[in-house]
Amino acid sequence: MEQIAIGFQEAIDLLITGDAELYEIVGLSLMVSLSAVILSTFLGVPCGALIGTHNFPLKNALLRIIYTLMSLPPVIAGLVVFLFIMRRGPLGMWGITYTPTAMIIAQVCLVTPIITGLTYNIVRDKAPKVKSLAVTLGAGRLESLKLLIFELRIGIMAAIVTGFGRALSEVGAVMIVGGNIKGKTRVMTTYIAQLKSMGDYSTAIAVGIVLLILAFLINTFLYNVQQKVEK
Repeated sequence: MEQIAIGFQEAIDLLITGDAELYEIVGLSLMVSLSAVILSTFLGVPCGALIGTHNFPLKNALLRIIYTLMSLPPVIAGLVVFLFIMRRGPLGMWGITYTPTAMIIAQVCLVTPIITGLTYNIVRDKAPKVKSLAVTLGAGRLESLKLLIFELRIGIMAAIVTGFGRALSEVGAVMIVGGNIKGKTRVMTTYIAQLKSMGDYSTAIAVGIVLLILAFLINTFLYNVQQKVEK
């Protein structure tokens, strides 16, 4: 309990004093996670909507793959991405190993299946009614897809929030491809892991509390946006 109390006090001190290193880590954490979620949204939402509204060969096999990837262990995603971008890998010429770009790619690999799968489940249940409305309005395929996404925007936003939570809390994948380099690729989760391994539990708790506060504020903002959209 004493370590937790000290951690709370250090968290307050870090926020009040405006610790430069902490703010740099927080900024990078947000940049990486938000970038990954934005890219995953553009990839996952249309794919989930298309799969949910169309029947095609091997659809069930594709869904099984998506569901499997939704629970993909982060270290496996990180390892696969690293093998592709390492100097001797097929994408080694990009030179992005141990950079924020590599961390974003790893998080996209984790978040996209989540947004795709959740969007599919939402679309599958409600698509027939929306498609009937689109046909009545004389909409084409593209217009029907846009209408579907618009009508199901609340559920889709929930899927995006879920994906963001996965991205912000990620450790294993970003550690493998990013390396937790101070001032370059160190984010809050990898910093906490490092502090724990060093035995600096009070500071680890402090950074963890800051991460929780940050997640709470962002999810509160997204919840308020969702409420406004519903109204």
